[in-house]
Amino acid sequence: MTTDPDKQELLIVTGMSGAGRSTVANALEDLGWYVVDNLPPQMLRPLVELVERAGTNLPKIAAVVDIRGRDLFGDFRETVQSLRSGIQVRVVFLEARDDVLVRRFESVRRPHPLQGEGTLLDGISAERARLLVVRESSDIVIDTSDLNVHQLATATTELFAAEGTAGVQVTIMSFGFKYGLPTDVDMVADARFLPNPFWIPELRGHTGQDAEVRDFVLAQEGAGEFIDRYAAALEPVLAGYQRENKRHATIGIGCTGGKHRSVAMARELGSRLEKLPGVVVNIKHRDLGRE
Repeated sequence: MTTDPDKQELLIVTGMSGAGRSTVANALEDLGWYVVDNLPPQMLRPLVELVERAGTNLPKIAAVVDIRGRDLFGDFRETVQSLRSGIQVRVVFLEARDDVLVRRFESVRRPHPLQGEGTLLDGISAERARLLVVRESSDIVIDTSDLNVHQLATATTELFAAEGTAGVQVTIMSFGFKYGLPTDVDMVADARFLPNPFWIPELRGHTGQDAEVRDFVLAQEGAGEFIDRYAAALEPVLAGYQRENKRHATIGIGCTGGKHRSVAMARELGSRLEKLPGVVVNIKHRDLGRE
């Protein structure tokens, strides 16, 4: 099924219990989709009406629907067809082999929603029969039997990422060590090996965003070498993040007060990293203005 990039889209994610609906939902959220999990089937129509009224003000919408919404599946083809009259609708069906589903349920020690007083296989068999018409009506069928959660997330990204959005969002955060280490960073670098502009009267009142301070910091011995080597070291890391479907990374760069050196170095590092394929850079200055 071809898609129209200018038309609002609803993605219905359904399929066998234990086949990976939650993993797909999380991957879609990382791609910027608005995901409604465990949506009652009777709410699909109001959801579509909301999307139609909002127009381009809402991002792409994904609704995760499972066997607990049994009323949907009796007339699934008709329901989907009626939804398609207003917006673009695609249905993704997730499935897996019986032995894989049994192993997954046993690993989390949860019963199948349809097994009742029977066995796991009884529940799986009943669900597979009920969902046969749904599978036949789906636009995309993904067999997750041989996929781990990371591989399934990667497959979802490859299928549904808009052109240019796949990759890793990198936040470079400058901070002051005297205010404490940030708790939400993946990696930390220390710019305190450079001379502090604070002790130069004509630079003290400026920040690392000003040309005077930036030029001073970057002209110091070791500054350029540090940026060159750190950016080079991060290149395979960020490429690996993309392969492993890690879509967000935060890099902290600290100095004493978070005003001069760390700000200038964060900006310079960001200018290097944004040239890497698949990398989108956002720069934050946590402690700028606190002094």
